[in-house]
Amino acid sequence: MIHIITGSTLGGAEYVGDHLNDLLQAAGFETHIHNQPQLSEIPNNGTWLIITSTHGAGEYPDNIQPFIRALQATPPKMGDVRYAVIAIGDSSYDTFCAAGLHAYSLLEDIGATPITDCLTIDVLNHTVPEDAAEEWFNAHIQQF
Repeated sequence: MIHIITGSTLGGAEYVGDHLNDLLQAAGFETHIHNQPQLSEIPNNGTWLIITSTHGAGEYPDNIQPFIRALQATPPKMGDVRYAVIAIGDSSYDTFCAAGLHAYSLLEDIGATPITDCLTIDVLNHTVPEDAAEEWFNAHIQQF
């Protein structure tokens, strides 16, 4: 099972999550999207795909903040979790993709195994983030 966990303020991360969900299902994977993620609802096994934008001064969007706080406060055993993170941001800010980069480090710190490096998508170079995510997906599908 692949759990797609989104952190979105304006919907961009949700669009990327929906697009990757379609691609994963077409490739035969079982998926579940969590647009209002709650740690208690996501099993600590399988694959987690976190897709998040960065809001304000390097912060997580409101919808994913409780999930991240719960991971930090009481991390579950993560030895059976593989993960990937897609960070969406704007490189004109000095906190470019800070939330996604933090999520990537956090998951590694609490014992999950990364599938690949964190993908950062700069909306100044990719006005349609789904395109950059699909290119990344096509290059890494065999790792899922």
